[in-house]
Amino acid sequence: MPVPRIPGYSRLTKTHKFSAAGIAAAGAAALAFAVVPGQADGQATAVKELPAKPVAWSHQALDHQAQHESLVQQSELASQQAKEEAAAKKAAEEAAKKKAAEEAAKKKAAEEAAKKKAADEAAAKKAAEEKAAKEKADKERAAKEAASRAAARKPVYANNLDGWIKESLAIMKEKGIPGSYNGIYRNLMRESSGNPRAINLWDINAQNGIPSKGLLQVIDPTFKAYHVEGTSWDIYDPVANITAACNYAYHRYGSMDNVNGPY
Repeated sequence: MPVPRIPGYSRLTKTHKFSAAGIAAAGAAALAFAVVPGQADGQATAVKELPAKPVAWSHQALDHQAQHESLVQQSELASQQAKEEAAAKKAAEEAAKKKAAEEAAKKKAAEEAAKKKAADEAAAKKAAEEKAAKEKADKERAAKEAASRAAARKPVYANNLDGWIKESLAIMKEKGIPGSYNGIYRNLMRESSGNPRAINLWDINAQNGIPSKGLLQVIDPTFKAYHVEGTSWDIYDPVANITAACNYAYHRYGSMDNVNGPY
């Protein structure tokens, strides 16, 4: 009778084949015992008392079971390890994503802070420039207004002997040079009779080449030495001549008021 072919049997290991054979033999023995027809008590006892023969494949079956349990345990451990590794990998990826997100947020915050700082600095610079420009404009406007007020307040003097003396007195007061209207008038009438173009061509000064000139008959060296700032450098200018002469009299005699003759 040909042996039936069991699918996959040829791929079993030697141990697996022995185990399968042992299991088949045990099943056959159990089946034979079950189908024995009813007999007398003695016969049944005889059958029951047959000595049990050891099965050669029992040890191999135990080894197979142990190997199976070991494989199952190893599979469970490998599965657990794989799960743990997957969880660790996922946690690492999430941590990396979180770190990248935090770094991106920090970078963005730094960029925004830099932009805000630059904008604040630009605004501050613009405000400072506008403030400086406003202050400059205010100063220029104030200076113009002051000049305009000064010009408005500046008196207009008559172009005659009275106006020349009054303008000279105003300048002398500003410069701290003493003198009075009467003292100036008295001396210039004696010296030039009120003629701003008067010149002495016969006295000692004229003989020395430096004739006396103008309302108060001042020689050129004295005019240059005692010239009052803000007046003309023309010795024949009435105001320039009076103020220079009064400045000389101030330093020489204390005031033009103290001069009563040639000086």
